[in-house]
Amino acid sequence: MTTSRRSFLAAGASLAALPLIGCQTTTAAPAVTTAAPGIARVQVGSMTVTSLPDGVAERPLAEGFVRNATLAQVQAALAEAGLPTDKLTIPFTAFVVDTGKNKVLLDGGNGTFGAPTAGRLVQSLAAAGLQPTQIDTVIISHFHGDHINGLRSKEGQLTFPNAKVMVPAPEWTWWMDDARMNALAENARGNFMAVRRVFGPIAQTVERFEPGRELLPGIRSMPAFGHTAGHTAFVIESGGQRLLYWGDTTNIAALFVRNPDWAVMFDADAEAARKVRRQLMELVVKENLLLAGYHLGAPGIGRLKPRGTGYEFTPIA
Repeated sequence: MTTSRRSFLAAGASLAALPLIGCQTTTAAPAVTTAAPGIARVQVGSMTVTSLPDGVAERPLAEGFVRNATLAQVQAALAEAGLPTDKLTIPFTAFVVDTGKNKVLLDGGNGTFGAPTAGRLVQSLAAAGLQPTQIDTVIISHFHGDHINGLRSKEGQLTFPNAKVMVPAPEWTWWMDDARMNALAENARGNFMAVRRVFGPIAQTVERFEPGRELLPGIRSMPAFGHTAGHTAFVIESGGQRLLYWGDTTNIAALFVRNPDWAVMFDADAEAARKVRRQLMELVVKENLLLAGYHLGAPGIGRLKPRGTGYEFTPIA
């Protein structure tokens, strides 16, 4: 077992011991409004969480997207969910948390670097009645391109010029390691180069936090390593209500929520990611948390309940 794999697994194991209870969670249904078509606004105590669709990406379904299931098994799962069995549609959704004092963006979207059907975050922000200059804090769950590329344009301009950027320290350490990058073939360094493009010019001002810290009042980080070396989830808590934003703990819900032991091709450490996925799902159900995820079905916020050997995600109405 490699050192990185041991560290991923140790981080996943530590999740179970992380105390989450800060107050008694109310079971009352959250207040939900529609800010614009496809954009939901949910009240979490005195805080407001708004979903911001960043579009979708489509890809042909092929062997290997799910690393430990056959193509036939994946097609059967898609068919059961009423989805096409020859292609995959992956949604992207970022979120703004209005704490009353801060406007906090969770993940930065694709920008103009993803699929032509993605990169809609700024338009969604405007549809929700917000401007990029109003975002004062950006918190990143991990450094995959669909989460960071939207922070800086191809011309080098910052999309959210007034925002303090906060990132998980283990994620920074992993992706900013030149020796690790240079050990790869040049055509395999794309994500390392994207990290340097986005963060290099602002490296001195980026705040690197250790997962487990409270980052702002009512916003606490949780280690959820496995998908990447420093992948991090966040708990939003106010007035006895809580929402968990789990980033990329799952990809397409019909596959990885219903089958938590399946591994998507993007997981850096499949076993660590599997353990964290199981732990977070159990936590969401046990603690009756609202759930938000970057790749969950629109509007990206909903509830989780057990279903067979896995779970079912139901988006909020």
